[in-house]
Amino acid sequence: MEPRKIRKIVTGHPAVDGAGVRLVRVLGSETVRDFDPFLLLDAFDSVDPADYVKGFPWHPHRGIETVTYLIRGDIEHGDSLGNKGSILDGGCQWMTAGSGIIHQEMPQASPRMLGLQLWLNLPAKDKMTDPAYRDLTAEKIPVVNESGSRVAVISGAYRGTTGAMRADYVDATMLDVYLEPGANVTVPLPSDDTAFVYIVDGSLSFDAKEFHDRRRAVLLTGGDSVCLTAPDSMSARCVLFYGAPLKEGVAWGGPIVMNTQAELDQAFRDLDANTFIKKNSRGGSPS
Repeated sequence: MEPRKIRKIVTGHPAVDGAGVRLVRVLGSETVRDFDPFLLLDAFDSVDPADYVKGFPWHPHRGIETVTYLIRGDIEHGDSLGNKGSILDGGCQWMTAGSGIIHQEMPQASPRMLGLQLWLNLPAKDKMTDPAYRDLTAEKIPVVNESGSRVAVISGAYRGTTGAMRADYVDATMLDVYLEPGANVTVPLPSDDTAFVYIVDGSLSFDAKEFHDRRRAVLLTGGDSVCLTAPDSMSARCVLFYGAPLKEGVAWGGPIVMNTQAELDQAFRDLDANTFIKKNSRGGSPS
């Protein structure tokens, strides 16, 4: 196997989004080219409900998939398809915005709110696909336990285990990797996929470098494997993402990501004209 090395390190910065949620923006519009097809990564970790309870009230999305992975906490959600419920410890919400969806995510006061949200781009041919929602509770996410490691397969596959989600449009893999002190794991992956690691907790070593800063996304070079190692002194937890780049134009405006400015302008005209929702299986938009 050809092990991947470090290509680029991106350090996230504190940000405020929604109605006043404090988070760390790790990936955004300035990282689109290097991290294609991954658009945005927001991370959150707080024991103070004041940081997040104002939440993300009703807002639109088009042209992307949003993936909210909650390691600890409670987030109530609802959308224009009529879905509603709660994301709880170890659960994941995988939402295909497609042609248009309106939703809200409202974190509830919890002892600790720990998780992340990823935006995954949709190919041009699928930008206007029907919206869809998948509720991946912790019980639905398979876990591979090996000597010193625990890998939760949220999407894609790992060592013959198929994840809770097999993406319909971009075959993206998302693995939550926990390593005991001194343990390591080697993950095989397609050589041309974009791949990066986000450190959730502890310290992690790869490519002869050790990382402690949880605000960092480490973009990897090409290669068909990545080896992740925890130091002898502490455990490590990270999320590994990889998927094939789209290599398409990106026109990004707030919660909407299209391929051209004309498409983006049309999306906002649809919002103004109340024609944004193209498919609603249960009738009516939220008010």
